[in-house]
Amino acid sequence: MKRVLIISQHFYPEIGSHANRIKQLYMQLKKESFDVRIFTSEPSYPNKKIYENGEFWDEDSLNCEKDNIVRISISNRKYSNSILNRLFYYLEVALKFVLLIIKDKRGYDFILVTSPPIFTGFVGLFAKYRYKSNFILDIRDLWPESLKGVGVFNNPLILKFFGALEKILYRKSDKIVINSLGFQEYIQQKAKIPKSKIVFIPNGAVKEEIAFFNKEQNKPKKIIYAGNLGLAQNTELINKLVPLLEKQGIQLTIIGYGVNRKELLNSIKEYKNVTIIKPLTRKECFKIIAEHDLGLVTLKDKEVFKTVLPGKIIDYMTCGVPIVGVIDGYAKEIVEKERVGITSKCDDPQQILSHIKWLLDDEKLRKEMSLREQQVILNDFNWETNIKKLVEYMN
Repeated sequence: MKRVLIISQHFYPEIGSHANRIKQLYMQLKKESFDVRIFTSEPSYPNKKIYENGEFWDEDSLNCEKDNIVRISISNRKYSNSILNRLFYYLEVALKFVLLIIKDKRGYDFILVTSPPIFTGFVGLFAKYRYKSNFILDIRDLWPESLKGVGVFNNPLILKFFGALEKILYRKSDKIVINSLGFQEYIQQKAKIPKSKIVFIPNGAVKEEIAFFNKEQNKPKKIIYAGNLGLAQNTELINKLVPLLEKQGIQLTIIGYGVNRKELLNSIKEYKNVTIIKPLTRKECFKIIAEHDLGLVTLKDKEVFKTVLPGKIIDYMTCGVPIVGVIDGYAKEIVEKERVGITSKCDDPQQILSHIKWLLDDEKLRKEMSLREQQVILNDFNWETNIKKLVEYMN
């Protein structure tokens, strides 16, 4: 039986697409008869307190695994806009992972590491030589390109330095896994590597998560925003949309977390058409998403975000909820090609409102989109199928 070590800062029971992706990689590889172990941190995103609640520990098969899930404790837990604060956090995580690897006496056939942060990527490179193993690099975001995109860090010399480190990781890895096809050309050109070195395994769903249901008719029209309210998301647009939605009698539900959550919620708390829900488990979140008529996606208009496929697009499709997206590039291409929503590059709130009203007024079209979404998830974004690409390489 081949042995795999996964190294990831985030993992079950944390919320968010990063933790869920690694959870699925871990579980699906185990189902494929690999001996899998993970080095990760204690759950703390978006804050440690929510994991004191037992409802987040809802995967019994993982709760029983004490030997194969090794967690480090982190003293610096604060998530903020401060690049310095995040840097210290990432470095502490990386250092503790290195110490774990040095102490670990086991052997592994494959090291699978997810990035960003890039520091964890270099932990994986260290592990490759420490264990004399194959190194699989999972890329969830382009880094440091995304630093420029969110506008928190623009020092050209330091960005160039991190860009050189990024290139080393691409070249030293034995296989690169990407979660968006928008990354492929960038990575190939950046590192001058062949296309055959890259495998596309998007974020997705397992079959049991796909919601087949009939929405109740004659209920107030409701839209939802579920996911990160961070530096990449256009929270200013949501702020401007809320009063326009209220005038039209359209309900908005927000299940959000992230560094801009508090600021956004304070700015819209006076409006009666907004329902704020605290972070939930994936299962509970999906139940609520499925009760809505439309799902909202917003990204800032930056070049790097044209390469990403936001996890909430996959989540909305899994729940059969048509999409209204302020997106561009690869994400826009997916939504339009599959005909599962309406997108715009323009962040004019009046135009987005007109898109929302148009879809809310056409029940037949929404139902057609919903059925297509379910099929797209089964065909293209299904973990049970897509993991075979990685298994084929590892065998």
